[in-house]
Amino acid sequence: MALRLRNRRGAPVDPVPFFVVASLAFLLTLSFGPAYGRALGLSYSAAFGGSVVAFVLLSTLAYYRMIWTARPDLRAEIPAPQRLLRLIYAMIALFFLMLLLALPLL
Repeated sequence: MALRLRNRRGAPVDPVPFFVVASLAFLLTLSFGPAYGRALGLSYSAAFGGSVVAFVLLSTLAYYRMIWTARPDLRAEIPAPQRLLRLIYAMIALFFLMLLLALPLL
């Protein structure tokens, strides 16, 4: 059974990019969030709760951007090499973000 997500116009949208971004949001918020909250003096339950709220907000934003307002008809207008280059830049930025997030915890 396939998951068929549709945008606000009713056109089918590929859900994989949304699930990747939501998974990365889960990974970042729930792996770094409680540790940062504890380092700032919050209780564990407050730090964990804040991380869950951040995850829900990021996932909602990703759903709005990648599913609800997506326009699959524009994808053909962006050349594949340009999309690949943007993906590589995003991966590099994510790597440095993870590195910066890990520095204070060392």
